[in-house]
Amino acid sequence: MRPTAKFLDDTLIDTVIQEAQRLLQEYGVFVYHPELLRRMADAGLRVDEARQCLYIDPDQVKDALEKAPSAVHLFTREGEPYATLTGDRVHFTPASSALYILDHRTARRRRPTTADLVDYARVVSGLKHVAYPSTAFSTNDVPQHMADAWRLYVLLAHTPRPIVSGAFTPDGVPRMGELMLLFRQSREDLRQRPMSIFTVCPTSPLRWNEDSSQNLMDCVDWGIPMEFVPVALMGLISPVTPMGTVIVHTAEILSGIVMTQTLRPGHPVLFGGAPAAFHMQLTTNPMTAVEALRVFAAYTQVGKALGLPTQAYLGQSDAKALNMQAGAETYGGMVLAALLGVNSVSGPGMLDFVNLFSLQKLVFDDELAAHALFLVKDIDVVGDVPLDDFVRTVREEGHVLTWSHTLEHWPQHLYLPGPAVDRTNRDQWSKLPQEWQEEASRLRHLVEEAIANYQGPPVDEARHAEMRRILQVAAGEDVTLPEVRIEVRTPPRARKRERRRRRR
Repeated sequence: MRPTAKFLDDTLIDTVIQEAQRLLQEYGVFVYHPELLRRMADAGLRVDEARQCLYIDPDQVKDALEKAPSAVHLFTREGEPYATLTGDRVHFTPASSALYILDHRTARRRRPTTADLVDYARVVSGLKHVAYPSTAFSTNDVPQHMADAWRLYVLLAHTPRPIVSGAFTPDGVPRMGELMLLFRQSREDLRQRPMSIFTVCPTSPLRWNEDSSQNLMDCVDWGIPMEFVPVALMGLISPVTPMGTVIVHTAEILSGIVMTQTLRPGHPVLFGGAPAAFHMQLTTNPMTAVEALRVFAAYTQVGKALGLPTQAYLGQSDAKALNMQAGAETYGGMVLAALLGVNSVSGPGMLDFVNLFSLQKLVFDDELAAHALFLVKDIDVVGDVPLDDFVRTVREEGHVLTWSHTLEHWPQHLYLPGPAVDRTNRDQWSKLPQEWQEEASRLRHLVEEAIANYQGPPVDEARHAEMRRILQVAAGEDVTLPEVRIEVRTPPRARKRERRRRRR
Protein backbone atom coordinates (compact mmCIF):
# COMPACT_ATOMS: atom_id res chain seq x y z
CA MET A 1 0.00 0.00 0.00
CA ARG A 2 1.28 3.47 -0.91
CA PRO A 3 0.67 6.18 1.73
CA THR A 4 -1.53 8.96 0.33
CA ALA A 5 -3.30 12.19 1.29
CA LYS A 6 -6.86 13.14 0.37
CA PHE A 7 -8.41 16.59 0.84
CA LEU A 8 -11.51 16.42 -1.41
CA ASP A 9 -14.07 13.67 -1.71
CA ASP A 10 -15.39 12.64 -5.11
CA THR A 11 -18.48 14.85 -4.79
CA LEU A 12 -16.41 17.99 -4.20
CA ILE A 13 -14.10 17.12 -7.10
CA ASP A 14 -17.13 16.82 -9.39
CA THR A 15 -18.40 20.17 -8.09
CA VAL A 16 -15.09 21.85 -8.93
CA ILE A 17 -15.02 20.45 -12.46
CA GLN A 18 -18.66 21.22 -13.23
CA GLU A 19 -18.49 24.79 -11.90
CA ALA A 20 -15.23 25.44 -13.77
CA GLN A 21 -16.86 24.29 -16.99
CA ARG A 22 -19.89 26.51 -16.32
CA LEU A 23 -17.61 29.54 -15.89
CA LEU A 24 -15.91 28.80 -19.22
CA GLN A 25 -19.24 28.37 -21.00
CA GLU A 26 -21.04 31.40 -19.57
CA TYR A 27 -18.24 33.90 -18.91
CA GLY A 28 -15.30 32.56 -20.92
CA VAL A 29 -11.66 33.61 -20.65
CA PHE A 30 -10.03 36.70 -22.09
CA VAL A 31 -7.32 35.89 -24.64
CA TYR A 32 -5.32 38.98 -25.56
CA HIS A 33 -3.85 37.49 -28.72
CA PRO A 34 -5.77 37.98 -32.01
CA GLU A 35 -4.03 35.14 -33.85
CA LEU A 36 -4.77 32.59 -31.12
CA LEU A 37 -8.39 33.74 -30.95
CA ARG A 38 -8.69 33.48 -34.72
CA ARG A 39 -7.37 29.94 -34.70
CA MET A 40 -9.86 29.00 -32.00
CA ALA A 41 -12.71 30.53 -34.01
CA ASP A 42 -11.57 28.69 -37.15
CA ALA A 43 -11.74 25.44 -35.16
CA GLY A 44 -15.36 26.10 -34.22
CA LEU A 45 -15.03 27.58 -30.74
CA ARG A 46 -17.18 30.58 -29.81
CA VAL A 47 -15.20 33.84 -29.85
CA ASP A 48 -16.18 37.44 -29.13
CA GLU A 49 -13.47 39.32 -31.05
CA ALA A 50 -14.55 42.73 -29.80
CA ARG A 51 -14.15 41.66 -26.15
CA GLN A 52 -11.25 39.27 -26.93
CA CYS A 53 -13.11 36.57 -25.10
CA LEU A 54 -13.13 32.81 -25.73
CA TYR A 55 -16.11 30.73 -24.62
CA ILE A 56 -15.72 26.99 -24.14
CA ASP A 57 -18.55 24.47 -23.93
CA PRO A 58 -18.41 21.38 -21.68
CA ASP A 59 -18.33 19.02 -24.65
CA GLN A 60 -15.26 20.88 -25.97
CA VAL A 61 -13.58 20.43 -22.57
CA LYS A 62 -14.42 16.73 -22.63
CA ASP A 63 -13.04 16.33 -26.14
CA ALA A 64 -9.79 18.09 -25.20
CA LEU A 65 -9.32 15.97 -22.07
CA GLU A 66 -9.76 12.81 -24.12
CA LYS A 67 -6.99 13.97 -26.46
CA ALA A 68 -4.56 15.11 -23.75
CA PRO A 69 -2.02 12.39 -22.81
CA SER A 70 -2.15 10.88 -19.33
CA ALA A 71 1.66 10.83 -19.18
CA VAL A 72 4.55 13.11 -20.11
CA HIS A 73 7.66 11.28 -21.27
CA LEU A 74 10.99 13.07 -20.84
CA PHE A 75 14.26 12.20 -22.53
CA THR A 76 17.88 13.08 -21.95
CA ARG A 77 19.84 15.57 -23.99
CA GLU A 78 21.16 12.60 -25.98
CA GLY A 79 17.64 11.28 -26.60
CA GLU A 80 17.49 8.39 -24.11
CA PRO A 81 14.31 7.75 -22.04
CA TYR A 82 14.66 9.38 -18.62
CA ALA A 83 11.39 9.90 -16.75
CA THR A 84 7.67 9.30 -17.16
CA LEU A 85 5.36 11.72 -15.36
CA THR A 86 2.12 9.87 -14.65
CA GLY A 87 0.11 8.28 -11.85
CA ASP A 88 1.67 8.86 -8.43
CA ARG A 89 5.29 8.98 -9.60
CA VAL A 90 7.01 11.89 -7.82
CA HIS A 91 9.93 13.87 -9.27
CA PHE A 92 11.54 16.83 -7.50
CA THR A 93 13.03 19.73 -9.45
CA PRO A 94 14.36 23.10 -8.26
CA ALA A 95 11.93 26.00 -8.28
CA SER A 96 12.41 28.53 -11.08
CA SER A 97 13.07 32.13 -11.97
CA ALA A 98 14.65 33.69 -8.89
CA LEU A 99 16.13 37.15 -9.36
CA TYR A 100 18.71 36.82 -6.56
CA ILE A 101 21.08 34.24 -5.18
CA LEU A 102 22.19 33.65 -1.59
CA ASP A 103 25.97 33.45 -2.02
CA HIS A 104 27.10 30.25 -0.26
CA ARG A 105 30.56 31.70 0.33
CA THR A 106 29.56 35.06 1.85
CA ALA A 107 25.93 34.42 2.91
CA ARG A 108 24.99 37.68 1.15
CA ARG A 109 22.00 38.19 -1.14
CA ARG A 110 23.02 39.49 -4.56
CA ARG A 111 22.20 39.38 -8.28
CA PRO A 112 23.48 36.18 -9.95
CA THR A 113 26.04 35.98 -12.74
CA THR A 114 26.76 33.32 -15.32
CA ALA A 115 29.47 31.93 -13.03
CA ASP A 116 26.76 31.28 -10.42
CA LEU A 117 24.63 29.53 -13.00
CA VAL A 118 27.57 27.30 -13.95
CA ASP A 119 28.12 26.44 -10.28
CA TYR A 120 24.44 25.59 -9.98
CA ALA A 121 24.59 23.40 -13.12
CA ARG A 122 27.53 21.50 -11.67
CA VAL A 123 25.84 21.01 -8.29
CA VAL A 124 22.42 19.97 -9.57
CA SER A 125 23.97 17.53 -12.06
CA GLY A 126 25.26 15.38 -9.19
CA LEU A 127 22.18 15.34 -6.95
CA LYS A 128 20.62 11.92 -6.42
CA HIS A 129 17.06 12.77 -5.41
CA VAL A 130 16.35 15.94 -7.38
CA ALA A 131 15.32 14.20 -10.58
CA TYR A 132 16.08 16.92 -13.12
CA PRO A 133 17.11 20.58 -13.04
CA SER A 134 15.19 23.74 -13.76
CA THR A 135 16.55 27.02 -15.08
CA ALA A 136 16.46 28.14 -11.47
CA PHE A 137 17.51 31.80 -11.69
CA SER A 138 18.39 34.50 -14.17
CA THR A 139 21.76 36.15 -14.56
CA ASN A 140 22.29 39.89 -14.89
CA ASP A 141 25.39 39.76 -17.10
CA VAL A 142 23.61 39.08 -20.40
CA PRO A 143 20.99 41.13 -22.29
CA GLN A 144 17.69 40.47 -20.53
CA HIS A 145 15.70 39.97 -23.73
CA MET A 146 17.53 36.65 -24.22
CA ALA A 147 18.21 35.73 -20.58
CA ASP A 148 15.69 32.88 -20.79
CA ALA A 149 17.63 31.20 -23.62
CA TRP A 150 20.93 31.87 -21.84
CA ARG A 151 19.75 29.92 -18.77
CA LEU A 152 18.74 26.99 -20.94
CA TYR A 153 22.07 27.10 -22.79
CA VAL A 154 24.13 26.89 -19.59
CA LEU A 155 22.12 23.90 -18.37
CA LEU A 156 22.25 22.14 -21.74
CA ALA A 157 26.01 22.65 -21.78
CA HIS A 158 26.46 20.89 -18.44
CA THR A 159 23.81 18.25 -17.85
CA PRO A 160 22.21 15.52 -19.96
CA ARG A 161 19.09 15.47 -17.76
CA PRO A 162 15.76 16.95 -18.89
CA ILE A 163 15.23 20.59 -17.90
CA VAL A 164 12.23 22.56 -16.64
CA SER A 165 12.34 26.01 -18.21
CA GLY A 166 10.20 28.67 -19.88
CA ALA A 167 10.33 31.90 -21.85
CA PHE A 168 10.23 35.45 -20.49
CA THR A 169 9.08 37.13 -23.71
CA PRO A 170 6.64 36.38 -26.55
CA ASP A 171 9.55 35.54 -28.87
CA GLY A 172 11.57 33.46 -26.41
CA VAL A 173 10.34 29.93 -27.20
CA PRO A 174 11.59 29.70 -30.83
CA ARG A 175 15.11 30.73 -29.80
CA MET A 176 15.11 28.13 -27.03
CA GLY A 177 13.65 25.59 -29.44
CA GLU A 178 16.61 26.18 -31.76
CA LEU A 179 19.01 25.32 -28.93
CA MET A 180 17.24 22.04 -28.20
CA LEU A 181 16.89 21.18 -31.88
CA LEU A 182 20.70 20.89 -32.03
CA PHE A 183 20.27 17.63 -30.10
CA ARG A 184 17.53 16.17 -32.30
CA GLN A 185 17.25 15.26 -35.99
CA SER A 186 14.10 17.33 -36.63
CA ARG A 187 11.24 19.14 -34.95
CA GLU A 188 9.24 15.93 -35.11
CA ASP A 189 12.07 14.13 -33.35
CA LEU A 190 12.05 16.86 -30.68
CA ARG A 191 8.30 16.37 -30.33
CA GLN A 192 8.69 12.61 -29.97
CA ARG A 193 11.64 12.85 -27.56
CA PRO A 194 11.22 16.08 -25.56
CA MET A 195 14.06 17.14 -23.26
CA SER A 196 12.26 19.95 -21.47
CA ILE A 197 9.02 21.11 -19.89
CA PHE A 198 8.15 24.79 -20.30
CA THR A 199 6.11 26.68 -17.72
CA VAL A 200 3.21 28.66 -19.21
CA CYS A 201 1.16 30.85 -16.87
CA PRO A 202 -2.39 32.09 -17.41
CA THR A 203 -2.91 35.58 -16.04
CA SER A 204 -5.30 35.10 -13.14
CA PRO A 205 -8.18 35.56 -12.98
CA LEU A 206 -9.42 33.96 -16.24
CA ARG A 207 -7.10 35.74 -18.68
CA TRP A 208 -4.32 34.88 -21.11
CA ASN A 209 -1.96 37.76 -21.91
CA GLU A 210 0.01 38.20 -25.12
CA ASP A 211 3.21 36.57 -23.79
CA SER A 212 1.59 33.44 -22.37
CA SER A 213 -0.66 33.05 -25.43
CA GLN A 214 2.32 33.24 -27.79
CA ASN A 215 4.34 30.88 -25.60
CA LEU A 216 1.48 28.38 -25.72
CA MET A 217 1.32 28.51 -29.51
CA ASP A 218 5.09 28.25 -29.88
CA CYS A 219 5.41 25.33 -27.45
CA VAL A 220 2.80 23.46 -29.47
CA ASP A 221 4.65 24.34 -32.68
CA TRP A 222 7.99 23.13 -31.30
CA GLY A 223 6.60 20.06 -29.55
CA ILE A 224 7.59 21.20 -26.04
CA PRO A 225 5.45 19.82 -23.16
CA MET A 226 3.84 22.54 -21.05
CA GLU A 227 2.98 22.81 -17.37
CA PHE A 228 0.11 25.27 -16.92
CA VAL A 229 0.83 27.21 -13.71
CA PRO A 230 -1.87 29.69 -12.63
CA VAL A 231 -0.76 31.99 -9.81
CA ALA A 232 -3.89 32.44 -7.72
CA LEU A 233 -3.74 34.91 -4.80
CA MET A 234 -6.41 33.98 -2.29
CA GLY A 235 -8.47 37.00 -1.29
CA LEU A 236 -6.89 39.34 -3.87
CA ILE A 237 -7.48 37.97 -7.39
CA SER A 238 -9.12 34.66 -6.49
CA PRO A 239 -11.75 33.76 -3.88
CA VAL A 240 -10.48 33.68 -0.33
CA THR A 241 -11.91 30.18 0.12
CA PRO A 242 -10.08 27.05 -1.07
CA MET A 243 -13.03 25.74 -3.08
CA GLY A 244 -13.53 29.02 -4.92
CA THR A 245 -9.84 29.35 -5.73
CA VAL A 246 -9.60 25.75 -6.96
CA ILE A 247 -12.60 26.29 -9.25
CA VAL A 248 -11.06 29.39 -10.88
CA HIS A 249 -7.71 27.63 -11.03
CA THR A 250 -9.29 24.63 -12.77
CA ALA A 251 -11.13 26.82 -15.27
CA GLU A 252 -7.88 28.56 -16.25
CA ILE A 253 -6.05 25.27 -16.80
CA LEU A 254 -8.96 23.74 -18.71
CA SER A 255 -8.92 26.75 -21.05
CA GLY A 256 -5.23 26.15 -21.71
CA ILE A 257 -5.82 22.45 -22.35
CA VAL A 258 -8.64 23.16 -24.79
CA MET A 259 -6.55 25.67 -26.74
CA THR A 260 -3.56 23.32 -26.79
CA GLN A 261 -5.49 20.25 -27.92
CA THR A 262 -7.31 22.35 -30.52
CA LEU A 263 -3.99 23.44 -31.99
CA ARG A 264 -2.49 19.95 -31.89
CA PRO A 265 -4.34 16.94 -30.43
CA GLY A 266 -2.18 14.84 -28.15
CA HIS A 267 0.24 17.59 -27.11
CA PRO A 268 1.52 16.79 -23.57
CA VAL A 269 0.44 19.10 -20.72
CA LEU A 270 0.63 19.12 -16.92
CA PHE A 271 -2.05 20.32 -14.52
CA GLY A 272 0.06 22.62 -12.35
CA GLY A 273 -0.07 25.70 -10.19
CA ALA A 274 1.54 28.15 -7.79
CA PRO A 275 -1.30 29.41 -5.57
CA ALA A 276 -0.54 31.72 -2.67
CA ALA A 277 -2.42 33.33 0.15
CA PHE A 278 -2.75 37.10 0.26
CA HIS A 279 -1.64 38.31 3.69
CA MET A 280 -4.19 40.98 4.56
CA GLN A 281 -1.88 42.83 6.98
CA LEU A 282 1.51 42.54 5.27
CA THR A 283 0.20 42.46 1.65
CA THR A 284 2.60 39.60 0.88
CA ASN A 285 1.87 36.42 -1.06
CA PRO A 286 3.09 33.40 0.95
CA MET A 287 3.05 30.29 -1.23
CA THR A 288 3.93 28.12 1.79
CA ALA A 289 1.03 29.38 3.92
CA VAL A 290 -1.09 26.57 5.30
CA GLU A 291 -4.17 27.88 3.48
CA ALA A 292 -2.25 27.77 0.18
CA LEU A 293 -1.18 24.18 0.89
CA ARG A 294 -4.84 23.18 0.98
CA VAL A 295 -5.31 24.63 -2.50
CA PHE A 296 -2.24 22.75 -3.76
CA ALA A 297 -3.68 19.51 -2.39
CA ALA A 298 -7.17 20.12 -3.74
CA TYR A 299 -6.18 21.06 -7.30
CA THR A 300 -3.78 18.10 -7.47
CA GLN A 301 -6.70 15.80 -6.76
CA VAL A 302 -8.71 17.52 -9.48
CA GLY A 303 -5.88 17.12 -11.99
CA LYS A 304 -5.58 13.43 -11.19
CA ALA A 305 -9.34 12.96 -11.46
CA LEU A 306 -9.12 14.44 -14.97
CA GLY A 307 -6.42 11.90 -15.86
CA LEU A 308 -3.61 14.45 -16.27
CA PRO A 309 -0.01 14.57 -15.01
CA THR A 310 0.36 17.11 -12.19
CA GLN A 311 2.82 19.80 -11.13
CA ALA A 312 3.09 21.97 -8.00
CA TYR A 313 5.34 24.63 -6.48
CA LEU A 314 5.96 22.79 -3.20
CA GLY A 315 9.15 22.30 -1.23
CA GLN A 316 10.34 25.90 -1.23
CA SER A 317 10.25 28.45 1.61
CA ASP A 318 9.22 32.07 2.04
CA ALA A 319 11.99 32.57 4.64
CA LYS A 320 14.80 35.00 3.81
CA ALA A 321 17.59 32.81 5.18
CA LEU A 322 18.50 29.21 5.93
CA ASN A 323 16.71 28.90 9.24
CA MET A 324 14.08 26.86 11.08
CA GLN A 325 11.25 28.37 9.05
CA ALA A 326 12.99 27.41 5.81
CA GLY A 327 13.40 23.81 6.93
CA ALA A 328 9.86 23.47 8.24
CA GLU A 329 8.17 24.97 5.16
CA THR A 330 10.33 23.02 2.75
CA TYR A 331 9.92 19.63 4.39
CA GLY A 332 6.21 20.14 4.96
CA GLY A 333 5.70 20.94 1.28
CA MET A 334 7.81 18.00 0.12
CA VAL A 335 5.99 15.52 2.33
CA LEU A 336 2.62 16.85 1.17
CA ALA A 337 3.70 16.61 -2.49
CA ALA A 338 4.89 13.03 -2.01
CA LEU A 339 1.67 11.98 -0.25
CA LEU A 340 -0.38 13.60 -3.03
CA GLY A 341 1.70 11.94 -5.74
CA VAL A 342 2.53 15.21 -7.54
CA ASN A 343 4.44 14.21 -10.67
CA SER A 344 6.75 17.24 -10.96
CA VAL A 345 7.46 19.15 -7.74
CA SER A 346 9.11 22.56 -8.20
CA GLY A 347 10.66 23.81 -4.97
CA PRO A 348 14.16 22.72 -3.86
CA GLY A 349 16.67 25.51 -3.44
CA MET A 350 14.20 28.39 -3.31
CA LEU A 351 13.60 31.05 -0.64
CA ASP A 352 11.91 34.43 -0.17
CA PHE A 353 8.67 34.12 -2.19
CA VAL A 354 10.48 32.43 -5.12
CA ASN A 355 12.91 35.36 -5.40
CA LEU A 356 16.08 33.98 -3.79
CA PHE A 357 17.99 30.81 -4.71
CA SER A 358 20.45 29.03 -2.44
CA LEU A 359 22.86 26.25 -3.40
CA GLN A 360 23.22 25.32 0.27
CA LYS A 361 19.47 24.89 0.52
CA LEU A 362 19.51 22.89 -2.71
CA VAL A 363 21.94 20.26 -1.39
CA PHE A 364 19.98 20.06 1.87
CA ASP A 365 16.68 19.81 -0.02
CA ASP A 366 18.08 16.92 -2.03
CA GLU A 367 18.30 15.04 1.27
CA LEU A 368 14.79 16.13 2.27
CA ALA A 369 13.51 14.86 -1.08
CA ALA A 370 15.01 11.47 -0.26
CA HIS A 371 13.11 11.44 3.05
CA ALA A 372 9.83 12.42 1.39
CA LEU A 373 10.21 9.75 -1.30
CA PHE A 374 11.07 7.13 1.31
CA LEU A 375 7.98 8.08 3.32
CA VAL A 376 5.62 7.08 0.49
CA LYS A 377 7.24 3.76 -0.34
CA ASP A 378 4.77 0.88 -0.31
CA ILE A 379 4.07 -0.64 3.11
CA ASP A 380 3.43 -4.34 2.74
CA VAL A 381 3.95 -7.63 4.55
CA VAL A 382 7.56 -8.59 3.86
CA GLY A 383 8.13 -11.94 5.51
CA ASP A 384 7.28 -10.50 8.92
CA VAL A 385 3.80 -11.96 9.52
CA PRO A 386 3.44 -14.14 11.53
CA LEU A 387 6.11 -12.86 13.92
CA ASP A 388 6.93 -16.16 15.61
CA ASP A 389 10.56 -16.12 14.40
CA PHE A 390 10.98 -12.59 15.76
CA VAL A 391 9.74 -13.59 19.22
CA ARG A 392 11.98 -16.68 19.33
CA THR A 393 15.03 -14.70 18.17
CA VAL A 394 14.52 -11.93 20.73
CA ARG A 395 14.08 -14.44 23.54
CA GLU A 396 17.23 -16.30 22.54
CA GLU A 397 19.52 -13.41 21.52
CA GLY A 398 18.01 -10.37 23.20
CA HIS A 399 18.11 -8.48 19.87
CA VAL A 400 17.50 -8.97 16.14
CA LEU A 401 20.66 -7.48 14.69
CA THR A 402 21.82 -10.83 13.30
CA TRP A 403 18.36 -12.22 12.59
CA SER A 404 18.20 -13.36 8.94
CA HIS A 405 15.14 -11.16 8.33
CA THR A 406 17.07 -8.08 9.53
CA LEU A 407 20.12 -8.85 7.43
CA GLU A 408 17.97 -9.36 4.33
CA HIS A 409 15.68 -6.35 4.62
CA TRP A 410 17.43 -3.55 6.51
CA PRO A 411 18.96 -1.92 3.38
CA GLN A 412 15.46 -1.40 1.96
CA HIS A 413 13.67 -0.47 5.20
CA LEU A 414 16.20 1.61 7.14
CA TYR A 415 17.16 4.86 5.43
CA LEU A 416 20.66 6.19 6.12
CA PRO A 417 20.84 9.92 5.29
CA GLY A 418 23.85 11.59 3.76
CA PRO A 419 26.12 14.18 5.41
CA ALA A 420 23.64 17.04 4.92
CA VAL A 421 21.69 15.67 7.92
CA ASP A 422 23.33 15.23 11.33
CA ARG A 423 22.47 11.85 12.89
CA THR A 424 25.57 11.55 15.10
CA ASN A 425 25.35 11.23 18.87
CA ARG A 426 26.90 13.93 21.03
CA ASP A 427 30.24 12.17 21.42
CA GLN A 428 30.54 11.45 17.68
CA TRP A 429 29.54 15.01 16.85
CA SER A 430 32.13 16.50 19.21
CA LYS A 431 34.92 14.66 17.35
CA LEU A 432 33.97 16.09 13.95
CA PRO A 433 36.01 18.98 12.51
CA GLN A 434 34.49 22.25 13.65
CA GLU A 435 33.44 23.24 10.13
CA TRP A 436 31.31 20.08 9.91
CA GLN A 437 29.59 20.65 13.26
CA GLU A 438 27.81 23.83 12.19
CA GLU A 439 25.05 23.34 9.61
CA ALA A 440 25.68 26.32 7.32
CA SER A 441 29.40 25.54 7.17
CA ARG A 442 28.71 21.84 6.50
CA LEU A 443 26.35 22.69 3.63
CA ARG A 444 28.88 25.16 2.22
CA HIS A 445 31.47 22.38 2.13
CA LEU A 446 28.99 20.06 0.40
CA VAL A 447 28.32 22.70 -2.25
CA GLU A 448 32.04 23.19 -2.88
CA GLU A 449 32.55 19.42 -3.08
CA ALA A 450 29.73 19.09 -5.61
CA ILE A 451 31.23 21.85 -7.77
CA ALA A 452 34.71 20.31 -7.59
CA ASN A 453 33.47 16.76 -8.25
CA TYR A 454 31.35 17.66 -11.27
CA GLN A 455 31.75 15.03 -13.97
CA GLY A 456 29.21 16.08 -16.61
CA PRO A 457 29.13 14.84 -19.23
CA PRO A 458 29.31 18.29 -20.79
CA VAL A 459 28.06 19.03 -24.28
CA ASP A 460 30.37 18.37 -27.21
CA GLU A 461 32.38 21.30 -28.57
CA ALA A 462 30.55 21.55 -31.91
CA ARG A 463 27.11 21.91 -30.36
CA HIS A 464 28.50 24.25 -27.72
CA ALA A 465 29.87 26.53 -30.40
CA GLU A 466 26.59 26.49 -32.33
CA MET A 467 24.56 27.32 -29.21
CA ARG A 468 26.81 30.30 -28.58
CA ARG A 469 26.42 31.40 -32.19
CA ILE A 470 22.61 31.36 -31.86
CA LEU A 471 22.81 33.37 -28.65
CA GLN A 472 25.33 35.82 -30.06
CA VAL A 473 22.93 36.59 -32.92
CA ALA A 474 20.15 37.13 -30.37
CA ALA A 475 22.31 39.38 -28.20
CA GLY A 476 23.76 41.39 -31.06
CA GLU A 477 27.25 41.24 -32.53
CA ASP A 478 28.39 44.22 -30.44
CA VAL A 479 27.61 42.38 -27.16
CA THR A 480 30.31 40.35 -25.46
CA LEU A 481 28.73 37.28 -23.85
CA PRO A 482 30.31 35.69 -20.75
CA GLU A 483 32.58 32.71 -21.35
CA VAL A 484 31.27 29.30 -20.27
CA ARG A 485 33.95 26.64 -20.06
CA ILE A 486 32.66 23.11 -20.51
CA GLU A 487 35.66 20.93 -19.68
CA VAL A 488 35.14 18.10 -17.19
CA ARG A 489 36.91 18.67 -13.92
CA THR A 490 38.74 15.69 -12.47
CA PRO A 491 37.51 15.11 -8.90
CA PRO A 492 40.15 15.87 -6.20
CA ARG A 493 40.42 12.25 -5.11
CA ALA A 494 40.97 11.13 -8.68
CA ARG A 495 43.66 13.79 -9.09
CA LYS A 496 45.47 12.46 -6.01
CA ARG A 497 45.29 8.89 -7.30
CA GLU A 498 46.67 10.00 -10.67
CA ARG A 499 49.58 11.83 -9.01
CA ARG A 500 50.39 8.71 -6.94
CA ARG A 501 50.23 6.55 -10.07
CA ARG A 502 52.66 8.84 -11.90
CA ARG A 503 55.13 8.85 -8.98
CA ARG A 504 55.16 5.04 -9.03
